[in-house]
Amino acid sequence: MKKDNLWLSYTKEDRKKVDEVCARYKKCLDRGKTERECVEAAVEMAEERGYRELYSVMNKGESIKAGDKFYAVQMDKSVVFFQIGRKPLSEGMNILGAHIDSPRIDIKQNPLYEKDGFAYFDTHYYGGIKKYQWTTIPLAIHGVVARKDGTVVKVCIGEKEDDPVFVITDLLVHLAGEQMTKKMTEVITGENLDLLIGNAPIEQREELEKELLKANILRILADTYAIEEEDLLSAELEIVPAGKARDLGLDRSMILGYGQDDRVCAFTSIFALLDMADEITDTTLCCLLVDKEEIGNMGATGMTSHFFENTVAELVAAAERDSQILVRRTLANSKMLSSDVSAGYDPLYASAFEKNNAAFLAKGLAFNKYTGSKGKKGASDANAEYVAQIRKIMDEADVMFQFSELGKVDMGGGGTIARIMAEYGMNVIDSGVSVMNMHAPYEVVSKADVYEAVRGYTAFLRA
Repeated sequence: MKKDNLWLSYTKEDRKKVDEVCARYKKCLDRGKTERECVEAAVEMAEERGYRELYSVMNKGESIKAGDKFYAVQMDKSVVFFQIGRKPLSEGMNILGAHIDSPRIDIKQNPLYEKDGFAYFDTHYYGGIKKYQWTTIPLAIHGVVARKDGTVVKVCIGEKEDDPVFVITDLLVHLAGEQMTKKMTEVITGENLDLLIGNAPIEQREELEKELLKANILRILADTYAIEEEDLLSAELEIVPAGKARDLGLDRSMILGYGQDDRVCAFTSIFALLDMADEITDTTLCCLLVDKEEIGNMGATGMTSHFFENTVAELVAAAERDSQILVRRTLANSKMLSSDVSAGYDPLYASAFEKNNAAFLAKGLAFNKYTGSKGKKGASDANAEYVAQIRKIMDEADVMFQFSELGKVDMGGGGTIARIMAEYGMNVIDSGVSVMNMHAPYEVVSKADVYEAVRGYTAFLRA
């Protein structure tokens, strides 16, 4: 079905609303460059709208009633929000679920070394990246360092105007004849993605000290953060592109920024939920933001953990009674939008897309009936009846939307958290914003699609 560019239908008032939503979104994108930072930002916004930490409320023995708003955090890297409705929880929830991790480069546990006059951090990349894209661009370090005494030091270097930045080097073109004959996958190897962090030796050196550059870096870490080299063993330091999200294009119609897969869906989901904080709905509303999707949803903060199920069980026990069958009914009776991005059609690489089933920028919220790869492997594949329900919800709210697939059938593909949630027996479909340059250091979205995502997620929650 042919869809017109959204900008053709927007009034001046619509465009003002688009700008307001996107200004709010860019601020969140700048603040949330890691999963920990996203959780912190989301919780802060939720508390401003009256949300309370679930377990602290339960420990006080308070009863749960319609209109109550709660959140629960898992290891500072996943979070779930609930707005209690009038109906019993066991009749199901309306759930928005997104992931807040993004492809990046992580610093190893024994990272610091010097070589031939330079100091480096040794690294290991996270998620699916084109490694060559991460060279010669300004990079920042975000994360935490946990000390043995239980204290945790937050680290953010490279974002302030007077901060230093870092870089992964590449070979100059004048000497790159052999390099340029290699496959893209071989041009830069994972072991060569090391971060350049210094070139000056320590001034006050001990007689026996041999690694003078490394010693200088350790001095800086000690003076600035009270961090010793051994503390890096218990650090989670992430290398991400430095700088803020920016308007893209002379017409300012797009946004260029890091981590928009999948934070464009995560932040628009939380916007939709929090903007309804003063309403009391019939159905309980839920927004779930999880970690580890880019590496298979594993671990205690990934979707395959029992964090979400356990939290729902606690809520059911407090709201109705302690019953596993009620927990199963709650999950099975729920319906969900797996809020994840779609591959935005790029006319310069048109051969990778099947145009009639591609997601286009500025044509609305993109739904994927199924994702997966090569024969729908790994997909949940929403049933036709649920797709019809979603169409009705969007049409009645006058939300602009499109249906798409992730590229040509045998070109590749990708997965989301939809298949994991579908295992509970609930209705799930993927929906999100179309993204160009997906998994690159800087990704592109349309402001119009960001706005329609908030409108679409709000319509779903109200349904």
